[in-house]
Amino acid sequence: MPSRPIHHVLAERPFVNVSIFASVREVTRLMQEQHCSAALITEHGVLTGIFTERDATFRVIAAGLDPDATAVGEVMTHKPLVLTEDKPFGHALHLMYENRIRHVPVVDTTGRPVGVVTSRDALLIDAIDFNTELIRREEITVIL
Repeated sequence: MPSRPIHHVLAERPFVNVSIFASVREVTRLMQEQHCSAALITEHGVLTGIFTERDATFRVIAAGLDPDATAVGEVMTHKPLVLTEDKPFGHALHLMYENRIRHVPVVDTTGRPVGVVTSRDALLIDAIDFNTELIRREEITVIL
């Protein structure tokens, strides 16, 4: 599974992609609607930043900013680490581990966002492996 290309992991999964001028409230509502923990922020269609649940908590709420009056471009993480969609998923896992991040934007060759790989994707791999192991054990139990 870690050797699969990232575009297989993304599998047409929706992601939030907004302008730097969108309000924090607008962005967090979109994140909630699409069950996403991060939004990709673009300027002229090219990725310029990422805004995560953690950014909302620490850079907006804890800072006492008004989410309606604050543009996401003011509180996003600028120039995030990115990967292209042809890289293996294991590369994304390594990047997340080494840099202590939970989200890696995925871009095409022109810098336009195509999705986000998250630490939750790694948990899905473990869940699939765990489920396979449970089935295997049940089959062995039936045989014995």
